[in-house]
Amino acid sequence: MDVELVVSGMTCNSCVNRLDVGLTALEEVESTTIDLESGLVKIYLKGEVVDVTKLQNVVKELGYSLDGDSPISDFNWGDGSVWKQSAHNTKWCLVGCSIGDFGTIAAFQFIPYLDALGWSTMSIMLLAMFNGIMTSIALETLILLKQMGGFKEAFKVAIGMSLISMIGMEAAMNITDLLLTGGAMLNWWVVPIMLIVGFLTPWPYNYWRLKKYGKSCH
Repeated sequence: MDVELVVSGMTCNSCVNRLDVGLTALEEVESTTIDLESGLVKIYLKGEVVDVTKLQNVVKELGYSLDGDSPISDFNWGDGSVWKQSAHNTKWCLVGCSIGDFGTIAAFQFIPYLDALGWSTMSIMLLAMFNGIMTSIALETLILLKQMGGFKEAFKVAIGMSLISMIGMEAAMNITDLLLTGGAMLNWWVVPIMLIVGFLTPWPYNYWRLKKYGKSCH
């Protein structure tokens, strides 16, 4: 006996892999065949009897919706697995953003030539935010290369990821730096605080986006 479900919310091969792992973790499931474009999920079972509702619940718990269901009605803030996955997504975004952001601030802080240009704090921070977003996209592209099978597709998915999350993260880190140091400055105690604020600010949004729309590319 096999079961077919039509799943909404999958955006890349990582979503396919995530759904496959979640379903095959059930003892009743032998394997799956998942078509990303159509959303058709074929579930091959070990036996003849299965609780289809159990399969459907796994799909929903992973942050996706079934054909005909309303994702909004299934939304809640208490899904531990989605919090964990969204934290993973936020972590990689933070790593990418921090490379460009901190690198830019450090360059203006420690390289005399750049410091002598006389850029305002706001200009430095805007440049740091831009560079942070660029390095985050570059890192996402590298992470997705193996999953997507080519640079072009990986870059396309990375570019399509939520700018709201990255901009919120960058703004939070730079505002924190400004409030605590009075300028575009890095020191041993402000960096951890910036990272914590940068992580916490977009995390709820990333949870909402993943839980409601299944938007995850890791």
